[in-house]
Formats: sequence, structure tokens, C-alpha cells
Amino acid sequence: MIALVPLLVLALQAAPPAAMPVLPNALGPQSMPRQGCAAFLWSVSDRKMVAVASAAGGTLRVALDGKPVDYPRTAQSGTGGFGFAASTRYGARDIGFTLDMTVSTEAELTDGGLVQQGMLTIERAGADATLIPVAGVIGCAAAQ
Repeated sequence: MIALVPLLVLALQAAPPAAMPVLPNALGPQSMPRQGCAAFLWSVSDRKMVAVASAAGGTLRVALDGKPVDYPRTAQSGTGGFGFAASTRYGARDIGFTLDMTVSTEAELTDGGLVQQGMLTIERAGADATLIPVAGVIGCAAAQ
């Protein structure tokens, strides 16, 4: 058993360090959409806005490394409501996002709804996936 300890220490030293998970920065104030609907999503753990999904534009705005970027929709499945799918993939180059959300309507809300529960998954090449429980509100452009 004692002879295995040096081998274990060498194996641990030779292993590459695990890449840190990617965490989004909080988004500043966001505008209502000019057309269609947008889901304004905050982290359940700290109530900071971490993403805005646009149904009509098919984009997801997330701030990584301190600056907000709009990522295009690449796939979607299921029915969520207000122009959103139950599960949507976004991404570009070496980063991908999956937004799974449950959307509901409320009688008190006009031109929008609620995201009762959701999960934002961030996957960057060479890093661990990050799962962020989210909730939010959906706002829609006023009918003209």
C-alpha cells in the first residue's frame, strides 16, 4: 500500500487542471422588444439578471467576460408559449447554451407571462458545463 502512494501523487500531478466553469455576469437594464416577446431571466440563487431571450429575433443575450453578446438560436423543440420553445439551443464558435423553461400566463399580466422555472446550461469547449436555475418574466411588444 505504501508503494502506491508515490504513484498516486505522480498521477495527480500529471493530470491537467480542470477548467473552471463559465459563469455569466449580471446584465444591466434591458429594453422591451420592439416586436414579439422577450424572456428576461434571472438567477434563482441571487436574483441577478443573467440572460434575455428574444423570440422574434431568435437570440440569447448573455454577458460573459464582462460584455453582453447576442448568440443566435441554432435549434428548438417543444412548445413553450409566447413564441418560445420549451427547449432552445443557442451558440457560436466554441460556446453553446441550452435554455429549458416552463412558461405560464397570469390574468394580472397583459402582453406577457412568467417563466416559473427554467435551466440555462452553458457549455464552452475545454470547460465544465455550468447549469444555472433561472426564473423570469416575459414581456411582449404592444399590439399595434
